[in-house]
Amino acid sequence: MTTPSPRLPDDFLTVRPDWLALHDEAALAPAMPIVDPHHHLWGHAGNPYFLPELLADTSTGHRIEATVFVECRAMYRADGPLEAKSLGETEFVNGVAAMSASGQFGPTRACTAIVGNVDLRWGARAYAALEAHIAVAGGRFRGIRNGSAWDASGIRATSANPPPGLLLDPDFRVGFASLARLGLSFDAWLVQSQHADFLDLARAFPDTTLVLDHCGGPLGIGPYANRRDEVFATWRTSLQAIARCPNVQIKLGGLGMHTLGFDFHQQARPPTSEALAHAWAPYIETCIEAFGPQRAMFESNFPVDKGTCSYGVLWNAFKRIAAQYSSEEQAALFSGTACRVYRIELPGVLTAA
Repeated sequence: MTTPSPRLPDDFLTVRPDWLALHDEAALAPAMPIVDPHHHLWGHAGNPYFLPELLADTSTGHRIEATVFVECRAMYRADGPLEAKSLGETEFVNGVAAMSASGQFGPTRACTAIVGNVDLRWGARAYAALEAHIAVAGGRFRGIRNGSAWDASGIRATSANPPPGLLLDPDFRVGFASLARLGLSFDAWLVQSQHADFLDLARAFPDTTLVLDHCGGPLGIGPYANRRDEVFATWRTSLQAIARCPNVQIKLGGLGMHTLGFDFHQQARPPTSEALAHAWAPYIETCIEAFGPQRAMFESNFPVDKGTCSYGVLWNAFKRIAAQYSSEEQAALFSGTACRVYRIELPGVLTAA
């Protein structure tokens, strides 16, 4: 009997190809090199996203040189010890990366770097688990992510169902200490009400590279709805405090998720890049102002954000927002920072200092 594919979590927006097809745009600045530092691969029923689907998106006119896979609990081993189950995801993604590296699937080098998942609450045992991922990743393993998004209101921002206070957990921090020893980074997916916890973590581990995903998780639903100006001001203040930690980088994206409270997915037609740029610019510009282009990188967060817009329109929106910056700053935002943080070497792409 075939095991059914897992369902797409209820807190993700539905991807509707027919709806997305109602609006298309030619790529702006198509010669600009892009490294997409945040996407997923999975086999959710009704919404599979594997190499063909990824390459269909990256082949829409923008120059996507390489991508970074970020964990989503895909293809875990069905059998064996708990601490080895997530190795299945890293093995799977490394295979996809090897396929792409053959050059037989086009110029984009998919999954050039891998951000996997090891539960740092394993404490001292996390070190050996991390070593196991490095061993099976073909030189592509760069770090891990433990989703920690949690809010007292009950807002669902991740299907991982993390406990409250994960980033402050003593066992988690014992495991976290293994990252710097192995030269690995930590991607953090959290929401703005957890900024204080993240700031404490960043200060406690100044030698570890931390990457704050999705603009630091601004909120616009539940108790945060209909208070956009007030909530934005709170998010901005705490984000600026985090930016003073030089070991923290930020990803500019994830704004197409349901958590921000925009209603693009409820409209008769998908949004234009102009509409997205208008809505997202205050968040992205605040992040760039706080962190600087050398510590910021645009991300697709696909296929999660595909519930709001197509891949080509997404990158057009980013390019519209970034048009005010110099060519050197744009190079950092679209490829250089990602290459530096995830140690990606690409011909003709400069790594952000």
